[in-house]
Amino acid sequence: MLRTPAAFQDRQARRRATAYAGLLALSMVLVVVSDSPPLREFQKGIGFAFAPIQGFLSGTTRAVVGVFATIAEIDQLRQRNAELLRENEQLRAENQGFLELQRENRMFADLLGIKTSLTYTTVAAQVIGREASPFQRVISIDAGSDRQIAVGDVVLGGGAALVGRVVEVGPDYARVLLISDSASTVIGLDIVTGATGEVIGRLGATLTMQNIAVTDEISIGEQIVTAGIDLGNGIRSAFPKGLLIGRVVDVREEANAVVQSAFLEPASDLDKLEYVLVITGFRAPELPPPGTTPEPTLSPAASPSP
Repeated sequence: MLRTPAAFQDRQARRRATAYAGLLALSMVLVVVSDSPPLREFQKGIGFAFAPIQGFLSGTTRAVVGVFATIAEIDQLRQRNAELLRENEQLRAENQGFLELQRENRMFADLLGIKTSLTYTTVAAQVIGREASPFQRVISIDAGSDRQIAVGDVVLGGGAALVGRVVEVGPDYARVLLISDSASTVIGLDIVTGATGEVIGRLGATLTMQNIAVTDEISIGEQIVTAGIDLGNGIRSAFPKGLLIGRVVDVREEANAVVQSAFLEPASDLDKLEYVLVITGFRAPELPPPGTTPEPTLSPAASPSP
């Protein structure tokens, strides 16, 4: 006997209805007896039996939660550490800039003190180039004819120490031949003994003061300044008198010689110049031609009578 699809579906529906009715009846019975003393005791026994498992699961859960919390805290600490490192780098950079500003302010104050102590017109300039080859010692500064700087102007460094002379001028720059260049010659004077000589550059850390009379005394540690005089051999001092050149570090006297030499440490660190002061108001006076004697000027009272 064959079953039709309709009969099969009707049978499935009756089964589902029967199952639903049974579950509903069981639920009603559980609701009624859930508050009975035997069931409560049964629930307590089940709870007591599963208490260790619950404690273990609770502890495991807390441990897992603690691990994730620690990981999150480590990540926060890592981020905070990175922020502190960035702030530290910024503070270090700001501190470095502050120290550099302090150093520049000290140099400016030094130049200002020199400027106010001189009777000449001066111009402050920054060193923008340095030529320290085996053959010359020249620097470039950021001021030129636009600030009335001319060839021959005297250049000073910190402490009013002599640096050199301007040898080339552009519209907004100038080149300065340092006294350490072998082409530089300055007439030097020992401020203690009055000994004079020609200070020549040596392209190194020291200068040479040569052609000092052997009868003149000169000692290590004494200061040499610009003499501002003519030595009588055609070399004229193009520098104002009294500018500091350097300090004597060695004296050499050749046997049977009529002259001696001294070695000087420049008063200004010529290899680390950053700012200089250019004297624009000084010009060396003209010398009379060799072999001539200036005629004395007679006052009217001293004029000869006819």
